[in-house]
Amino acid sequence: MTQLEHANITVPDIDAAIRFLSLAAPDFSIRKDGVAEQGYRWVHVGNDQGYIALQAAHVGAQPVTSNETYVNYGVNHLGLIIDDAAAVEAGLVDAGYRRNGPMIQDSHRRRLYFYDDAGFEWELVEYMSDDPAERYLYE
Repeated sequence: MTQLEHANITVPDIDAAIRFLSLAAPDFSIRKDGVAEQGYRWVHVGNDQGYIALQAAHVGAQPVTSNETYVNYGVNHLGLIIDDAAAVEAGLVDAGYRRNGPMIQDSHRRRLYFYDDAGFEWELVEYMSDDPAERYLYE
């Protein structure tokens, strides 16, 4: 079986990204917080099934803001499976994070889309079935 182990993203503020992920994925914890030989910070945040590798820009780099998603080439959003969409939604709203539309209720899943402080969009999915035919039903 193939499964995604991690995604590695360069972010302008690792601590801000950790704050967002602590609300969006309450079971995530910091697996490692380190500094590369080249001097930039990196952090792995996740659980036993996978993680997000957060990386600061390389020392001396002049990073630019990501292109407009869904229009330009690049990552549009990152998706995480969560346990309780309503609780995650309430926590993110209370913390002031910007959403991209209301919660989407399908027959066997609930989906939320939120932006973190860096402008990355995250899709947060709660599945109400273990049956792949129901989980991945495209209605």
